[in-house]
Amino acid sequence: MATRILILVGTKKGAFILEGDEGRKKWSLRGPFCEAWPLNHVIADPETNAIFAAGGNEWFGPAVWKSGDLGETWTHSSEGLKYEEGEDPVKTAWSLSPGADCLYAGVEPAGLFRSEDGGETWTHIRGLRDHPSRPQWMAGGGGLNLHCIVRHPTDSNQLWVGMSAVGVFHTADGGKTWAPRNKGTRSDYAPEGQRYPELGQCVHSMALAAGTEERLYQQNHCGMYRTDDGGLNWESIEAGLPSTFGFPAATHPRDPDTLFLVPLNGDVLGRFVPDGKCAVWRTRDGGKTWQDLREGLPQDNAFLGVLRQAMATDNLESAGVYFGTSSGTVYVSADEGETWIEAATNLPTVTSIETLVVE
Repeated sequence: MATRILILVGTKKGAFILEGDEGRKKWSLRGPFCEAWPLNHVIADPETNAIFAAGGNEWFGPAVWKSGDLGETWTHSSEGLKYEEGEDPVKTAWSLSPGADCLYAGVEPAGLFRSEDGGETWTHIRGLRDHPSRPQWMAGGGGLNLHCIVRHPTDSNQLWVGMSAVGVFHTADGGKTWAPRNKGTRSDYAPEGQRYPELGQCVHSMALAAGTEERLYQQNHCGMYRTDDGGLNWESIEAGLPSTFGFPAATHPRDPDTLFLVPLNGDVLGRFVPDGKCAVWRTRDGGKTWQDLREGLPQDNAFLGVLRQAMATDNLESAGVYFGTSSGTVYVSADEGETWIEAATNLPTVTSIETLVVE
């Protein structure tokens, strides 16, 4: 049977699915799904091919949608996706992480939930919000969101989460207790002498390097970083990039030294690609050096942005790289970023991109 590649696209007006083959040159579009709800993250469980979509807002409420037939039909549930009496209500589900043991969901205001029945019911992991630092948690420009969930590849009790504008937290006991892991990441807006606090940094995205247990990459509001010890210490790898500011970071499926970014021109200058010329930046040496990849991407008047969850790779032999823009275009590279094509245009603002390879 031929290999099918699905690009799972989350947008502000529902989910879309782009489908192609191993050549990744021609794509067909389906959608919108999920009744055109505002969605933050659409992702698949590669073990079961189930697709999940996290979304909602103050008007719709939070929910996680599910499709067991590659997008043909959908159901959704918010049962248990709420805080205890007296807490601020959950506005929306922001991020998802499926796995053999459970499904995790990050929400706004920042918190973490677990489902052990495929998204039908949810349990609040209280340990994170019970951390003594919570009174100090502050919202970033997009709110107080838990938008990054990274699982340890071999130890199900270990988990990293990223929150804006709080920082990275880690648990080693399945969520009972948590510790901040932000040493070495800057807060450029803090007073002189206080720019490396224990927490208060604005994480934008975080990704685990392939084949490793503790190497993570982090795009922060204030720089690009790598850790080789699970976040105990972060080091800057932004030298050579056109900006310290951006949102997404996507790792290679096999090479721990290869990473893809889309830097933007800064937080107060429009948040679009520098000089209106679109480029994906790639490192092959863990962030020591960077190369800009532009062939097939617009180089004139491209005032587009790429949001934190709107970039991904696939696991084919020549890794595919994918990203979606604020102007509703999805770009695809079948050769690890060397060349690019448009897979879809005129979609709503793209909030997330993930991939699913179906044999």
